[in-house]
Amino acid sequence: MVADSNGAHLLTDRYSHVVRVLNRVLVLNLAVAAAKIVLGYMTGAVSILSDGFHSLTDSASNVVALVGVSIARRPPDENHPYGHRKYETMASLGILIFLVIVLVEVLSAAYNRFMYGGVPRVFPEGIGIMTTTLVVNLFVVSYELRAAQRLNSEVLRADAKHTRSDVFTSAAVLGALIGVWFGYPLLDPLAALVVAAFIAHACWQIVQEASRILGDEIVMPEDDIRAVVASVPEVLGCHHIRTRGSSDHVFMDLHVWVDGATPLEAAHATSHMVKDRLMARFPSLADVVIHIEPPSPTNPKSQISAYATGSGETSPKLREGGPNPNG
Repeated sequence: MVADSNGAHLLTDRYSHVVRVLNRVLVLNLAVAAAKIVLGYMTGAVSILSDGFHSLTDSASNVVALVGVSIARRPPDENHPYGHRKYETMASLGILIFLVIVLVEVLSAAYNRFMYGGVPRVFPEGIGIMTTTLVVNLFVVSYELRAAQRLNSEVLRADAKHTRSDVFTSAAVLGALIGVWFGYPLLDPLAALVVAAFIAHACWQIVQEASRILGDEIVMPEDDIRAVVASVPEVLGCHHIRTRGSSDHVFMDLHVWVDGATPLEAAHATSHMVKDRLMARFPSLADVVIHIEPPSPTNPKSQISAYATGSGETSPKLREGGPNPNG
């Protein structure tokens, strides 16, 4: 839960770390993009120039991510009671837009080279520069992925996927340059097509992750949740379990069954016990809403399945004298 001051501090600290990672990566991406673009114009290699603009979008995506995170870190307010966390997901969609623009430009450049020909000028220094940028990209990907895992940040994961595609494209371009050096100029536009393929794959990955979050896809397996709820002695079962959000910021609501004769205060205390255990078991939970109700005798089959422990057997609580769903 992030409603208390300690949780708010942890959330703010998390965003500060994300911003620090993005700022460092931005500097490295700008240096790599500048080196590739200058080299691309010097050699006339469409593959290097395409890869340079691809790297430039890494920098642009860093800026988009920084804007998104600055909004996402704001606490809940009157108009945003669930907080601003989805702005970080929207920032990853901003990265997607930049990727699509670059994809179109790369395909256009490759088409023009195939149609009108041209031989790029390749020299050893250029191959050395491309090798250096490849090493820098490998470092950036490793650094961002480690930070994304530590901070549970999808914007860092999306940005790392973008840069990872840059690693593969740089390797393809480097191979094409060596091929051109040995007299195979057709490898230059072919490498540009390889760049386009990796960009398209990165686009698809970002779309999948963002649509899962924005489409409120289930985040946690119901069986894991049922196991925690069943650990509370006063609980007879649960149903209507729903989770949504991102992997590090989950909202949950569910219905919990208690004996119909339970006093209101006791039932309320039970709901708090369930919530506390869920929050302790799943640290990514931002909030849990629990609806307390007695087992309904109108739908025996659904009750029995909800009481099941996972092995197909009826819960011991039901066998040992709990409310009989059949009346």
